[in-house]
Amino acid sequence: MFVWRFSNHLHVRLRTLNFWRWLGVSGQLLAIMIVYLGLDFQLPAGWCFFFIALSAVFNLILLWSYPQSALLGEREAVAFLSFDVLQLTALLMLTGGIENPFTLLYLAPVVICAANLSFFATAIMVALSLACIILITLVHEPLPWFESKPLVLPSLYVAGSFTSLVLGLGFTTVYTWRTAYEARSLQAALAATQEVLAKEQRLSELGALAAATAHELGTPLGTITVVARELERDLPASSPLIEDVRLLRSQAERCRDILKRLSNQRTDDDDTANRLPLTALLEEIAAPHQGFGIEITFEPNTQTEPTVRRSLELVHCLGNVIENAVDYATARVSVAWSADPDTIGFTINDDGPGFDLGIIDRLGEPYLTTRAEGQLRSVDQPANAHAEGHVGMGLGIFITKTLVERAGGRFEAGNNPSGGAVVALTWPRALLERKPTRKLAEAPADPV
Repeated sequence: MFVWRFSNHLHVRLRTLNFWRWLGVSGQLLAIMIVYLGLDFQLPAGWCFFFIALSAVFNLILLWSYPQSALLGEREAVAFLSFDVLQLTALLMLTGGIENPFTLLYLAPVVICAANLSFFATAIMVALSLACIILITLVHEPLPWFESKPLVLPSLYVAGSFTSLVLGLGFTTVYTWRTAYEARSLQAALAATQEVLAKEQRLSELGALAAATAHELGTPLGTITVVARELERDLPASSPLIEDVRLLRSQAERCRDILKRLSNQRTDDDDTANRLPLTALLEEIAAPHQGFGIEITFEPNTQTEPTVRRSLELVHCLGNVIENAVDYATARVSVAWSADPDTIGFTINDDGPGFDLGIIDRLGEPYLTTRAEGQLRSVDQPANAHAEGHVGMGLGIFITKTLVERAGGRFEAGNNPSGGAVVALTWPRALLERKPTRKLAEAPADPV
């Protein structure tokens, strides 16, 4: 989370910074004119107009030097925002320093940085702003006021203003950066979810394409087989070509067998092949995780077994949970299911260490990989043979929870009192029993 270097993946649009700078120039110019011309307060107006003009010229130079759609890297963005902080500091030093109520504007560049850039870039902006706040507290011109009634603020009030500004800067920065960081993490995780679903869809479509290809190639391969058989019958046994013809016929027949198996594979359009008893589907999902020294048992909790479709979302979710359970199990994983007229529920238990109590309330967040202390999924210390070589990104449970809740179901996870972890998934029964669709729903583009 805290990386002490500039990021190469975060950017700010130059158009955004230019817009806020024009807004700042307009506000500063209006404030100076009201104070100097409207209220007739004495202040170094010439220098104030100079620094306001300097900001306007800087904005014009950027407009001429960069295209409107330019994306600024972190170094450029920090440099341009630093200019804004220094320009604001110069104006405040000329108009009362820390006593000026417009010191609140220090928040603007820092908030822009915290909302769009990395922690390192934000820390630089905070450090520069704090240094400038200290500077205007120590060195500044008097606050413009009526000459007949000089305004002298108590030192305690000035100290309070300084403290409130520093605390406000810190709180606003942390809150903004944390919120933006979590939003970016969630958006990246949702993009990963969409990529996983797209991959599953491509695999399904590949199966349909293979079946169609097998159908198209069946006729020419049949012709080759017939011709090869006739050549084999017509050639004398002593012919030097007889072995080649036999090889040609056998290989053609082999290709026909392969294509026959491909054409018999299930596709999304084959509703019969995609519907099977629930226990059979669970056994199919758990099959890749068998044979690693962990016993996987199936425990139906109802007498009437429903027939469900082979939903890509269901297969992926249950596969994720079963894989995770097998990774951390000591000897046994149980997969129980139950059904009522409205829902079908799945409960996966393992006899492993269970979820770490420190993160159990955060399960379902992206990039969360830890279970009990010492049970990280890593190459160096695998939990068992099944877990060896697995390096988790912490997206499995997040993807599962997202898909289940998007389907209108529920995801729950916790620890068994007797030990081990338990994950419960509840799906709408009508969703699992309806006919399959050709296209998966797209994941949300932006959680914010």
